[in-house]
Amino acid sequence: MGGPEHAARDPFEAEAAAARQAMVGLIVAGGGLRDPAWRAAFEDVPRHLFVPYYYEGGLLGHVRLWCGDADPVRREQWLRGAYADGPLATRMKDGELVSSSSQPSLMALMLEELDVRDGQSVLEIGAGTGYNAALLAHRLGDRSVTTVDLDPEITESARRHLAAAGYRPTVVTGDGARGCPGRSPYDRIVATCTLPLIPEDWLAQCAPDARILAPFATGLISLRVRQTAGGRRAEGRFLHTPAFFVPLRGTPERHGGPARHTAGNDLYSFLLTLAGGSLGADEAMNLWEGEGRPDRERFGLTVDRGRQWAWLDDPEGPYVWPLTGHEER
Repeated sequence: MGGPEHAARDPFEAEAAAARQAMVGLIVAGGGLRDPAWRAAFEDVPRHLFVPYYYEGGLLGHVRLWCGDADPVRREQWLRGAYADGPLATRMKDGELVSSSSQPSLMALMLEELDVRDGQSVLEIGAGTGYNAALLAHRLGDRSVTTVDLDPEITESARRHLAAAGYRPTVVTGDGARGCPGRSPYDRIVATCTLPLIPEDWLAQCAPDARILAPFATGLISLRVRQTAGGRRAEGRFLHTPAFFVPLRGTPERHGGPARHTAGNDLYSFLLTLAGGSLGADEAMNLWEGEGRPDRERFGLTVDRGRQWAWLDDPEGPYVWPLTGHEER
């Protein structure tokens, strides 16, 4: 649905279209974009319009590549990078990454996992470049998509990029942890930034049987939101894939600090990060080894009546860890 057709009217557009098709082909070959509607979105939405510049790391620090470079070789390098299946650093502040465009194959996995249906509304937390919002708008239509970011510079550039590509979803400058109550309820909420906790404001803005998909503790958590006698309850398991995103700004860190990167197995590192300060390194290793080195899909999260906890296999089982570090907002 929605969105302009980008015919190859000149050599540059032909080159961009070919690069876009190559990117889609790579994602499909890797098992992604099985839904024809999402494949069409990735084929039609011109990613290069959303990343007019980005930064690549080098020996001398970050190098800025941009669409208006007078050097045709560097301009070609920019276009190739715009359609590579990798994340792009799009905004730096004091040498730190504050915004990026995610890896397209990971974006495809997340969008397909949302399991959206025609007529449903989606709230995106973290506007970034606007590319993900454009993909959503292509699939569902502009009116069904709201994207929120705390930084007015980010939302303004996202609006410009979206308009250049022919999409006009609602772009809101605000605290993503508070959602966007004025446009609720939402059938789906998707975050493109790592969370320290699941904001409870989101649950209040969900339609019946809504789904929340968000990066959490180097993984991706998929939660179903249901109404119970005690209020809204969100619960679900992690997807199989690892995921590393910039943190949601404006929220407190959990006790235990940011994600740990250990020299050992990635899944052990995930458990250690998920448990926060509840498990020491040796205790986490003993549990991980004793339970047969569980993968991410055996872990889950529950949010219920003001409490949040992580768990292995069973939300009421023997291995549960309270998610601490929450501050009243």
